[in-house]
Amino acid sequence: MKFASYNIQYGKGKDGRFDLARIAASVADADVIALQEVERFWPRSGNVDQPAELAALLPDFYWVYGPGYDMDADTGRPGGARRQFGNMLLSRTPILTSRNHLLPKFGAVHQFCLQRAALEGVIDTPRAGALRVYSLHLSHIGDGDRAAQVERILDLHKNAPAEGGAWCGAHREPEWTQGRAAPPMPAQALFMGDFNISVASPLYARLVGPASYEFGRMTASSGLVDAYVAAGNDEASGWSCDSTLGERVRIDYCMASASLAPHIKRAWIDNDAIGSDHQPIWTEIAL
Repeated sequence: MKFASYNIQYGKGKDGRFDLARIAASVADADVIALQEVERFWPRSGNVDQPAELAALLPDFYWVYGPGYDMDADTGRPGGARRQFGNMLLSRTPILTSRNHLLPKFGAVHQFCLQRAALEGVIDTPRAGALRVYSLHLSHIGDGDRAAQVERILDLHKNAPAEGGAWCGAHREPEWTQGRAAPPMPAQALFMGDFNISVASPLYARLVGPASYEFGRMTASSGLVDAYVAAGNDEASGWSCDSTLGERVRIDYCMASASLAPHIKRAWIDNDAIGSDHQPIWTEIAL
């Protein structure tokens, strides 16, 4: 299966044009797609419902959307549109359940600080059963804001299976379960998105394990691996974004359960795409 993640910058490309069609075309070959910076009803992007438009451009995919930022869209009437900014997941196979996890937020006084989120979907893979997939976006401000968000991601990875699916147990009234078994909450997971973290950050080590000079990353069996590295790439290579400081950096990742590492076949970055200030990242996993 091919997994793609793309921070689409609400459709605004390197040429300044807003074009969701080229965003969709860039990732249409994937089986599962994680998108970040997808918005609804913002004047800057034409006051459109971007999740609905992207879903129409990718009609073969199931999809869910989860905003972090959610405010009244100033329509002047009750029941009007919500101005939202968040993440989207699309999958060729059903998304069995979904949860939108709001991440910790630093109450900054001077810096612009947005509510961030991690959108979870449990997808049904053709051969390997259920898999948890997340589309997430961490703070742009700094590690001081991101540290608590990374801890929340690690908590999700560890604790979600024990929490169970969208419902668990039994209910005497059948309309709650519709005669179906409880949905799964599998241990294996992929966390995809814009982490806003370079490999030099201590938070990168917090996610994938401390470095051993001789033997590489010391990854716990219950931890996460950087799929780009697990596929054979050097962790210091590649770039996925032009930073505000004028540097090209790799800050978009697919972090996978360590147990998935042997099944990761390829990982690459599409550096030809121009639909955003970020580049789509790709991971192929034998699932």
